[in-house]
Amino acid sequence: MFTIELTLKHTAMPLSVQKKEQGEAEALYNSLTEGLRSGSGQLVEVACDQQPHKRISVLGSEIAAVQIFEKSGTATASGRPPGFFALSSDQ
Repeated sequence: MFTIELTLKHTAMPLSVQKKEQGEAEALYNSLTEGLRSGSGQLVEVACDQQPHKRISVLGSEIAAVQIFEKSGTATASGRPPGFFALSSDQ
């Protein structure tokens, strides 16, 4: 299962959908990153394979970041996969 996570401007909580096939996940990721590059204000609609009734619609101009990762047993102790940054305990 592949997760595509959207981080929105001025919103602390990310939105995510899951895709079963790697090709579908990468196509969605590429589509979203193209929207980031162009800065379009069009409506972006994504659907989840794991929860078929889950749909997300956001304005493309409000997306700040997109990440894709494969759900596996390598999640952190909190149960969440690593994000865009990690805090180090070394000081």
